[in-house]
Amino acid sequence: MPAPRPVEILRRLVGFDTTSHRSNLALVDFVADVLDRPGTRIHRQPNADGTKANLVVCVGPEAHPTSRDGLVLSGHMDVVPAVEPEWESDPFSLREDDGHGRYYGRGACDMKGFVALAVARAAAVDPRSLRRPLALLLTYDEEVGTLGARAFVAEWEDREILPRRTIIGEPTGLRAVRLHKGHFKARVTLAGRSAHSGHPQAGDNAIEPMAPVIAGLAGLRRALEDERPAWSEYFGDVPFVTLNLGQIQGGSAINVIPDRCHLDLGVRLLPGMESAPMMERLRETVGNALRGRPFTLEFLGESPPLLQSDEGDLYRAVCSAVEQDDTASVYFATDGGWLQASGFECVICGPGNMDVAHRPNEWIGAADLERGGRVLDGLIQRFCLTDAT
Repeated sequence: MPAPRPVEILRRLVGFDTTSHRSNLALVDFVADVLDRPGTRIHRQPNADGTKANLVVCVGPEAHPTSRDGLVLSGHMDVVPAVEPEWESDPFSLREDDGHGRYYGRGACDMKGFVALAVARAAAVDPRSLRRPLALLLTYDEEVGTLGARAFVAEWEDREILPRRTIIGEPTGLRAVRLHKGHFKARVTLAGRSAHSGHPQAGDNAIEPMAPVIAGLAGLRRALEDERPAWSEYFGDVPFVTLNLGQIQGGSAINVIPDRCHLDLGVRLLPGMESAPMMERLRETVGNALRGRPFTLEFLGESPPLLQSDEGDLYRAVCSAVEQDDTASVYFATDGGWLQASGFECVICGPGNMDVAHRPNEWIGAADLERGGRVLDGLIQRFCLTDAT
């Protein structure tokens, strides 16, 4: 039976609504069924409640435990919500526009297009022809904090040794990316005392003192914009740590003195930076603004930055394949931060443009998919099929 074409796989993948708050198990089962054959080993790594899973597929021989030669193709299976009224078609039904050479659908660009290419290659290759393994690592909940990659790193425990070289196919316009910012989330909470608004003396408003906190954090944001940490020169017009005050919640009704207020914020660190020192700067800023009023500062999670050497053989091979001679970066975080921390050599490179992702009428070009497939074919040939790497 011939292997399915990438567009056929993409059509099926888009048809699964894997918005991050939903289960991805139907998509996991589909990919496993496509790839289940002799010479292929399939591992599911469920989350704590069993509603989602990472999927690891290994084709060909086992990886050498020391050299870990071969190639991993990695992508996430979840997508952002598709609730915008501007959608011109069902976001979970792939729509083809022959006139523009585009495929429309939620996740078509970010990043089911690459996943389709990876699955098609794993399905088409003869496991007996591989000198070194070709592996797929597909994760859950990347869009809400790289949770699947973090779980993979924490829980895999070498059930099967995986190749070290890893392509993460986020949409970069097929540019080879070796560094990106990280992202961590934190929450400031102020407690008060509820009371009837007609008798405010009996209460303690938790919202009002958040105003100087917001002003103080805005001042920290401006200070960060004037700083230039290491590697800032690679980040264009945003060569600094960014601080975003993203959500604020407090109170239960207009006629009730609010007894609690939460402020959620996000910080994007540059490569080489760690979250702990920045958390201390946040804590100091909030404390100074509140002048002794109690507060809590909670660390909600992170996606670490990525920094890979420009001397790595995978990075050089990808640069050669896409005819790139400069260093590219991206402003968003990926699973690569966690995988790098676990010893994987990660290069971010995939078809499509992030500018059209996370938007209504998301699309990927047919020409992008074709070129991306050729790039993957060359890398598989070099790192999995030839006698020497």
